[in-house]
Amino acid sequence: MHARLQKVMDKRENGEKGFTLIELLVVIVIIGILAAIAIPAFLNQRENGWVAQVESDVRNAAIAAESYAVENNGSYASMTADILAADFGFNSTEQVEVAVTAADAAGYTLVGTNPTNLGTRTFTYNSETGTIVDSENP
Repeated sequence: MHARLQKVMDKRENGEKGFTLIELLVVIVIIGILAAIAIPAFLNQRENGWVAQVESDVRNAAIAAESYAVENNGSYASMTADILAADFGFNSTEQVEVAVTAADAAGYTLVGTNPTNLGTRTFTYNSETGTIVDSENP
């Protein structure tokens, strides 16, 4: 065993360069561990971005709804998503859908979704409370 190790050391002293198989395997294992940590964190950040995108669109639609009410004597009664998009400055982000699910003279409810990336997860804004409720984290 000692003679074999001495032979390897002699080759390195004679100008042979390179990595041993063990050194390469250690590096590959370290890279694998780092990837196992980084990839789930990256995927979670993508989902957080989609959630923030829907919440932002719902808040912007609420601002447009308030603009609608100002022009209609404080009433939300005939408000639809089409009216929000057309005349009151609300433009939905690509892949995000915002719908008016309830509107009467005193208030309204908006529901935002991103079916492409978040599936059936919804974000509901109620004008009475002024908060957004996530269907997965109520």
